[in-house]
Formats: sequence, C-alpha cells, structure tokens
Amino acid sequence: MFSALMISVGAVTGISALLAVLMVIADATIGNYGEVKITINGDHEYEVKGGKPLLGTLMEQEIFIPSACGGRGSCGLCKVKVKEGAGQFLPTELPWLSDEEKENNIRLSCQLKVKNDMSIEIPEELFNVKEFQAKIAKVRDLTHDIKEVTMELADPPEINMVAGQFVQLRIPEYELTDEPVYRAYSVASNPSDTKHVELEIRLVPNGIATTYVHNYLKEGDDIIFNGPYGDFFLRDTEREIICIAGGSGMAPIKSILLNMAERGIDRRVRYFFGARSKKDLFLVDEMRRLEQELPNFKFIPALSNPEEEDEWEGETGLITDIVASHMETGDNTEAYLCGSPGMIDACVKVLSEKGVPDELIYYDKFG
Repeated sequence: MFSALMISVGAVTGISALLAVLMVIADATIGNYGEVKITINGDHEYEVKGGKPLLGTLMEQEIFIPSACGGRGSCGLCKVKVKEGAGQFLPTELPWLSDEEKENNIRLSCQLKVKNDMSIEIPEELFNVKEFQAKIAKVRDLTHDIKEVTMELADPPEINMVAGQFVQLRIPEYELTDEPVYRAYSVASNPSDTKHVELEIRLVPNGIATTYVHNYLKEGDDIIFNGPYGDFFLRDTEREIICIAGGSGMAPIKSILLNMAERGIDRRVRYFFGARSKKDLFLVDEMRRLEQELPNFKFIPALSNPEEEDEWEGETGLITDIVASHMETGDNTEAYLCGSPGMIDACVKVLSEKGVPDELIYYDKFG
C-alpha cells in the first residue's frame, strides 16, 4: 500500500513537472510575438517586443500614459485610441468603456496586449511627461493615517507643472510585490517650487503603495516618479469657485489655493472639507492663513461623526448636506472636487441640483 501511494505521489509530481515545462515552452513559443511596430499619432514609430500590455510597453519607451491604479484595470484612466492592431475588446475593458468609446476604438492600455503591429493615438502632451529621480527630503504625519511626503528632484532637477496635476510614484519590489508598481497621487505643493514635489498619502489597509510609504519609506531614500498628468487645474474665469475634498483629496486643492495666493487671484472661493472626526482634520492652520491672504476665500471643515472629546463647534454632518446648506444657487459657479469615487458622485449630484453645469464640475476620482 505504501509503495502504491509513493507511485501515485510520483506520478502526480511527474505530471506537474511536465505541465510546468509545457507552460514554459508555450510562453516561449505561442506567447512569443517577436518584434512588432507601434505607430503613435501617425509619425512616431517604435520597434518593441510583443506580448506585454500596451501600458507597460509604452512605459519602456519612456511614454507614460496616466494610470491611477498602476495598471490593475481598476481605474479606467489609461485609455488610448487604437486605430489598428487591437483585436477584440476584453471583458476586463468593457466596464470602463462607453458605447461611444467602443465605437471610436478606445481601449484600456493596461489590459490590451501588444501582439501585432499597432497604430494608436494619444494626446501630444504625453510626450512631455518625464521620469524623475528624486530623494525623500521629508516625511511627516498629518493625521494618524495620512503622511506628507516631500521629494527633492535630482534628475532632471526641476519639474514644470500646473497646480492640481498628479504624478505616478514608483514603488519598488518589497514583501507585498515582486515587481515595481506605479500609483497616482495628486501634488500638494505650489508648482512655483520646481525643485520639490509634495504628496499627501493616506494609508489603505493592505495597499501595496501606501503600505510601503507608511511603513518603509524614510527620509534620504531614493525614489522614482513620472509626470505631470491631468487636466484638474483652475480655469481662467471670473466664476465663483466651490472646492470639495476629503482625506488626502486635500492635496490638489491646497496646491491650487497656494498658487492663487502667490499670483494674487482674488476670486470668491468656498472650500468644503469633510472628515469623520477631529483626528482626521489636518492643515487647518494653513487654511486659516490662506483666509488671511485670500480675502474672498472661506475654509469650511465639517465632521460627519465627531467624538465627544473633540468638543467640536463647527459644521456637523455629511459634506453633501453641508454644501447644500451653504449654496443657494450654482449660477456663475465652477467646482473642483477630489476624493473617493463615492464622495465625488454624491457631491456632483448636489452641485447639479443647485444648477452647476456638468461641464463646470472638475474632479479627480482616486479610489
């Protein structure tokens, strides 16, 4: 009986080994698409190795497509138009694509593998996105679960960007990932400081990037990021401004406000910031200083569930209710929102009901 058991174990082991060998052979033959050509915007041509997702393949050519989730297929941000060579839509793409986008051959570059010669279109400004090497100049706690990370640029030594944009931080291999991953974070610093980039990063339980930042990253470490990205920036109008944020969504709003103060932009601004309790509030003193520098700026923090020890005397309730109570009409108003997808959706609904046109509601939805 023992010998029969050993024979069975040996057979299973042998079959497993054979399957492993067959998978290696298949990957090296069937999955080997050789050299293929990617043509971008009709006049940029690249010879690349086939078989990898388009997002990573372009990154190897130093062409960076924005992706808030780092290529996991969970943000829908890395869309490109593929004119030729894409093949059928994948099930992992469809939830992120509208009927109009499908008709126009818009694809999710993190899901689409490069198997044939391909012709794509991307915004020309993405050719100006660069990879930066930097050193961590400062790390400080803003709350119990949000860290402020300041990077000092090394190569290139300066970055040119617009207040409100974001960068993609490269997280190296460590115990939670066996390969580098990228995550998008809005920049909190004033873009006039071209030698530094400041981020506000909230800890997500078991999050690959946020766990690394909160538990491993320290001052003096080298770091890589690319950018800048995004069209979340202050429009040059005379409209009243409504800003709404929660948690680390503070970052781009802070950048915009700092830049407004520096440039002497005197427009009416009301900034609604939602937090659960007082321990989740941060940079309140800085916002109060900005109220002194910007006479028409008002910071309105609100706690949805204040603790008894908070002794809170400010606004209390859901941020959507606070916004609704302060707004009479959305006439001549534009809005800038940053936070979780759920918060953004709820705030868009309130603003629309108040009469703010959808095309004047700008947001970064990082979840």
